[in-house]
Amino acid sequence: MNASSLVAGPLKLQIRPFRLGDEAALRAVFHASVHGLACAHYSAAQLHAWAPRDHDAAEWAERLRRNRPFIAEIGSVVAGYADLQDSGCIDQFFVVPAHARRGVATALMAHLHASAADRGIGRLCADISRSAEAFFCRSGFAVEARQRVALRGAVLANARMAKSLAARHP
Repeated sequence: MNASSLVAGPLKLQIRPFRLGDEAALRAVFHASVHGLACAHYSAAQLHAWAPRDHDAAEWAERLRRNRPFIAEIGSVVAGYADLQDSGCIDQFFVVPAHARRGVATALMAHLHASAADRGIGRLCADISRSAEAFFCRSGFAVEARQRVALRGAVLANARMAKSLAARHP
């Protein structure tokens, strides 16, 4: 799927594929999103375990290369990103706090749905933080299981959520 331009509220938003060199910007989005948006649902220790300031940059870069995320940009600023694996699973879906509740996540979700349709994926799934659960519910996902995940000495609650997509007919 190529880059697409969308209007998200009053914002001109473009969604494009991941490019080598995006790694640092996406790490900044991830860290800001976790610490700025999930703080209402998780303790400081849990946030630090989930998104520590110090990280293995090579490991992070490899994860992004494998995941091939879609990047949401407003102008030249990265506002968020999300990926869709061939299995239909979404590994990462993050928006910077400055662009939260302004249509960026909605545009990314629409892009993931279009990508799933293009690739013949009939079901989406993800492990969703408590802070993102309401958005995923509004996007048609349902909770399949409540989970407790151990990560770097902390335990974080999340939900396994999924959504069946309508079959495309030729």
